[in-house]
Amino acid sequence: MYFDTHAHLDDRAFDADRAEMLRQIREAGVKLVIDPGCEPESCRKAAALSEAYDWIYFAAGIHPEELESDTPEALEETAVLAAHPKCVAIGEIGLDYYWDDRHREEQKALFRRQIALALERELPVIVHDREAHGDCLEIIRGYPELRGVFHCFSGSAEMAEELLRRGWYLGFDGPVTYKNARKTPEVLAICPLDRILLETDSPYLSPVPRRGRRNDPGNLRYICERIAELKGTTPQTVAAAALKNGCELFGIRIPARNGEAG
Repeated sequence: MYFDTHAHLDDRAFDADRAEMLRQIREAGVKLVIDPGCEPESCRKAAALSEAYDWIYFAAGIHPEELESDTPEALEETAVLAAHPKCVAIGEIGLDYYWDDRHREEQKALFRRQIALALERELPVIVHDREAHGDCLEIIRGYPELRGVFHCFSGSAEMAEELLRRGWYLGFDGPVTYKNARKTPEVLAICPLDRILLETDSPYLSPVPRRGRRNDPGNLRYICERIAELKGTTPQTVAAAALKNGCELFGIRIPARNGEAG
């Protein structure tokens, strides 16, 4: 059984065939999915999906690329959505200097405000960190009680070690299957199975051999197989560990073999 802890099922890329895609991924063994919002509209759509499907959960947050949504009204709506019974995290939040390194201070301020919301609601966070490893880590150090996952982890083994010591989880996505994934084997060598989460970031970051096509949670098996290869274990062991880890971090009951999450 697979748990995709990061898939943007609300994305417009799925508008034409979303119901059929969801049916197919269930048949492929995907038992749970978290849809992280990126701004108010996507958060509302993710919440609606979670209400329509008992095996889908969501996270509410404002992505660092969505600074135009950094308004009192949007933050208030995020806080309201955070109280939804199927909201299991604050995310996707964090820092992204790849697309925009001119508004670093604004990104940091938004990140901190949403961390405060997570702590107030006693929720974990889903952190987006792209080309901002040092600043992300510095901010996290200021909140020792905070827990969550670094989505699509791309930092060094040294950064991973510190996050693991602090009780954080690391998310692994399609890039783990890419030939140029140099850091990932080093990170996985030190990351224990009980701190690994499986993610697709659908519809983005399709893994090999699906690279270049629209991604969906049904491709989680390719990521799982590659991690198992690097860890010297079986895909079944990785999938079971990641399922347990995700349920523990996000407070979700592990589904029965032929049942649903509660």
